[in-house]
Amino acid sequence: MVVATIVVGLASGVLSGAFGIGGGLLTTPAITLLLGYPALIAVGTPLPVIVPGALTGAISYYRRDLADVRAGLVMALAGTVGSVAGAFVTRFVGGTAVLLVTAVVIAGASIDMLLQHRATAGRAVPGEAESDESLATIAVPAPAPVPARTLAFVAIGAVAGLYSGFLGLGGGFVVVPALTRWCGMSVKRAIGTSLVTVAALAIPGTLTHWYLGHVDWTLAVLLAIGVVPGAVIGARLTGRASDRSVRLAFAILLAVVGVWLAGSQLWAMRG
Repeated sequence: MVVATIVVGLASGVLSGAFGIGGGLLTTPAITLLLGYPALIAVGTPLPVIVPGALTGAISYYRRDLADVRAGLVMALAGTVGSVAGAFVTRFVGGTAVLLVTAVVIAGASIDMLLQHRATAGRAVPGEAESDESLATIAVPAPAPVPARTLAFVAIGAVAGLYSGFLGLGGGFVVVPALTRWCGMSVKRAIGTSLVTVAALAIPGTLTHWYLGHVDWTLAVLLAIGVVPGAVIGARLTGRASDRSVRLAFAILLAVVGVWLAGSQLWAMRG
């Protein structure tokens, strides 16, 4: 069980570094489906594990100028209240319902990323196959004025914070598609920026779920052992791929996890 837990942490870290989602998309269902823990432990325990993995990935992207730290912190600040509120809501909704909502939201994010992938079909994306330095200058739609972008960051952060606390996923699966669609960021810059937000948002969510008794610290430590090296590996893999490839891979990942999670919970309800 110890080895399996560390492996889950490693895989979670790879997903965190590769897609900016905090890794909870894998950790939450794995804790309940593979490791056999209760659903609310599966929601609360990934949050403290998200922090070291997201920070490691954010630093890796920042060093290649692929993370907007200011935008990430604005979103995190806007999402703090929502993160705490979302965590308290889980107390009244119940674990199975929370995981079913998780599956539905993940499916929606997957569809949005697939639509974005289709919209970029046939377009030349300058620099996507070049060095890391050129990745920071990938052509994207003209950004909105600064006040409008700041308001967009606040709105995205508020929604991501609510999902982070309620679903224990870090909120990155909301942040990345929103930044690419509404703020004109390339997908790699959106991932790096998302990791800044995810790391900060996980802190109030962790404290709240700890207070509610939803965090198993022994499990969290074992998961964290694999998360940090996994985040470094994931960030390097994404750095070598094209923007369109990353977008498609992200959409497929979301679809697979959403179907897996929904199917498992519906099957459990039959029993």
